[in-house]
Amino acid sequence: MQNDRIIAAIDSGGTSFKCALIRGDGHILEAWTVPTTTPDDTLTACMSSFERSEYAPVALGIASFGPIEIDPNARGYGTITGTAKPGWNGVALGPRLSQGLGLPFYLDTDVNAALLAEMRWGVGQEQSSAAYLTVGTGIGLGLYLNGALVGRPAHPEFGHIRVERHRRDLDFKGVCAIHGDCLEGLASAPAMQARWGHPEQLPRDHIGWEIEAYYLAQACLTLYLTTRLDRIILGGGLMQAEHLLHQVQSAFDRLMGDYLPVRGADALMAPGLGAHSGVLGGAIVALNALS
Repeated sequence: MQNDRIIAAIDSGGTSFKCALIRGDGHILEAWTVPTTTPDDTLTACMSSFERSEYAPVALGIASFGPIEIDPNARGYGTITGTAKPGWNGVALGPRLSQGLGLPFYLDTDVNAALLAEMRWGVGQEQSSAAYLTVGTGIGLGLYLNGALVGRPAHPEFGHIRVERHRRDLDFKGVCAIHGDCLEGLASAPAMQARWGHPEQLPRDHIGWEIEAYYLAQACLTLYLTTRLDRIILGGGLMQAEHLLHQVQSAFDRLMGDYLPVRGADALMAPGLGAHSGVLGGAIVALNALS
């Protein structure tokens, strides 16, 4: 039975690789974190940790930062492409881990995987459509409509849409190396830090949070008006600020006005699986492929 299968799962991020051994019913048997440094050191540490475990996984499931090739039929499946992360561009993430562990690998983007996990075990259960918007070092989107992830065999690059500037944020050039002041350039964690310092040190009433909420609310409004989603899940490191979700919901309501009878508090939600969405998503990617 699938629930008895054990998956070696990885949520690879720019700061750390979250690793876990996960049963088919979503139960996490073991979990640990490896700092993201050089590719050689990071991948070796991940593989060594799995090899020391008493459990015998049947496959490796990876939820990865990107851009990354997610088409299983592509020659470079599982290879990181075009990332600004020093040293990681061109790394064959999936193949290297697969070869080292002696396991077949199945891979998707971190946001796609997290979305699938939320729809199986989190706040997206019993919903026919949902999105997962991650806000951290970058901004990414996973989108599920009409029974499938959108954008296959590629994936959305929603972090690079344009948004209207906040009236008190007109002079900031943005941090995106390509577009400057796209959504990611204005609302990612590095964008906040470039203007005001580390977000964790900002008081709740700092103008930076109002500006951040305004940009994220525009993104959510665009998503909702385009697709009429049942759920928009906001995750990622920056969303760990407990007050930010409420501010985004309130800004969403102001932007929507009376046009449609939907409230931010009903449509925009925190991940039900918390910090485990990504690594559980890695397990889901593998389980779906094995089913």
